[in-house]
Amino acid sequence: MFVPGSFAVALLMTALSAVFWGSWANTFKGTKGYRFELFYWDYAAGIVIVSFGLALTMGSLGSSGEGLIANLRAADTSNLFYAGVAGFIFNIANLLLVAGIDIAGLAIAFPISIGIAVVEGVVLSYALQPKGSAFDLAVGVALAVAAIICDALAYSHLEAAGRKISRKGIVVNVVSGVLMGAFPPFVTKAMTTGHALTPYSVTCLFSLGALLCCFVVNVYFMRHPLVGKPVDFSGYWSASSRNHAFGVAGGIAWGLGTSFNFVAASFVGVAVAYAIGQSAPMIAAFWGVLAWKEFRGAGPKAWRFLALMFVFYLAAVTMIARAYRA
Repeated sequence: MFVPGSFAVALLMTALSAVFWGSWANTFKGTKGYRFELFYWDYAAGIVIVSFGLALTMGSLGSSGEGLIANLRAADTSNLFYAGVAGFIFNIANLLLVAGIDIAGLAIAFPISIGIAVVEGVVLSYALQPKGSAFDLAVGVALAVAAIICDALAYSHLEAAGRKISRKGIVVNVVSGVLMGAFPPFVTKAMTTGHALTPYSVTCLFSLGALLCCFVVNVYFMRHPLVGKPVDFSGYWSASSRNHAFGVAGGIAWGLGTSFNFVAASFVGVAVAYAIGQSAPMIAAFWGVLAWKEFRGAGPKAWRFLALMFVFYLAAVTMIARAYRA
């Protein structure tokens, strides 16, 4: 089983997880006429595919640690439950995030949702696994909060450019963030208590929990959508192969980010790995601003607040990286 041999390798993996987590939503933005409720079925399948693919290769080869099958057989039953519940909770949060992207755009949805999640997730995970400097983590979280506030202020100034501010989009993303921050403690428990799961096993069970959630929550959203009219599975089967490919690619990108983050967490702790990985809003805002022109026509105040958001997020990641102590 591959695990990081040094802090530098673990830091690189968490940085890559941020890139993957902050970039997967481009696949949804790149679809044409594909409702997010339908896109999400392909997305969930992509997460399962990459999770098991990595677990059966990187997670099972070599002489260190237990392979996937051996670990699943030996691990405490409670840890299997924790990993599945984490995936279930994540999936509800992520469905709301995709809806939030649909309503408010990448540059807004990610910083609000993930910014809230990083504060909650770090605090709860650190309480269960106090690894790293509490002071540096606290400063990093405070800087992340400052970044969220700057993003909210930038959003408010879009009104000056004639853009309608969606209160519904803000509410959806806030709820998404609260739920997104609730799953890391379950991952921490699964990886640290009793006969613990390996990060690869956690990722597999996490992905299955997310897929199972789709049959409950995503079906509900198909019938009672947050945006637009109800849809049924006929729209999924009639979708173009291009749209399906984008959906699966989005899930693979997110799954890669998750696997890398969980593997790095086995070295630096869940709180530190999750906090660095959740600099993803900076990557997402970058895509939203430059690739999708979501702030086209915005006034100078909006751009100043966006610039401050990037500065605060970079500072937050720096402080959180400093929090690790070998």
